[in-house]
Amino acid sequence: MIGKLRGKIDHIGDDHLLLDVNGVGYVVHGSQKLLSKAAYGEAMAVLIDTQVREDAITLYGFADAAEQQWFRLLTQVQGVGSKVGLAILSTLSANDLSLAIGSGDARMMQRVSGVGPKLALRIVTELKDKAALAKVSAEPFIAPAAAKGAEKAPAPAVADISEDAIAALGSLGYGRSEAFQAVARAMKAQPEIASLQQLIPAALKELSSQHA
Repeated sequence: MIGKLRGKIDHIGDDHLLLDVNGVGYVVHGSQKLLSKAAYGEAMAVLIDTQVREDAITLYGFADAAEQQWFRLLTQVQGVGSKVGLAILSTLSANDLSLAIGSGDARMMQRVSGVGPKLALRIVTELKDKAALAKVSAEPFIAPAAAKGAEKAPAPAVADISEDAIAALGSLGYGRSEAFQAVARAMKAQPEIASLQQLIPAALKELSSQHA
């Protein structure tokens, strides 16, 4: 099984590149992130996942290990084939994926062509725990219920008010991901917050500073 290829870029297509490895050309399908790093005639090393079927052997290439891990996780979800997986990686960065899945923001997933509301919801629901276990992220967000430096898991009440605050901000017209980040920043800045009445104004202040 091929796990990595190193060679010269012989061709760059819309969704693939041709990698010349000692005179043998390998067609490697990849995201726009991978293709944007490729330059004709230049040497390049590509991480590879090999898909073997009765009628074809297909190579999928990745710019880095995080992208490869996300692809493997995404394609475990029913309805997310290799093509949709690459489309997601082409549209959303690792940070965007971490945020969308961590906050349950299905609308962010719907930015991707071919991902409708039902599939978007399935992705963020099924991958929330899997992504955390696989530790897949790139400069991950700080979850409201897991502020950095906390020695103990927060009390359930804190997690509850976090979700309530996010819902309240959503009713004011803020997107879930935006509200999620604001609540996370507020709780990081003021770990002593213990009530919804304290948290909502603090999160609104964070939102105001971001839009200033």
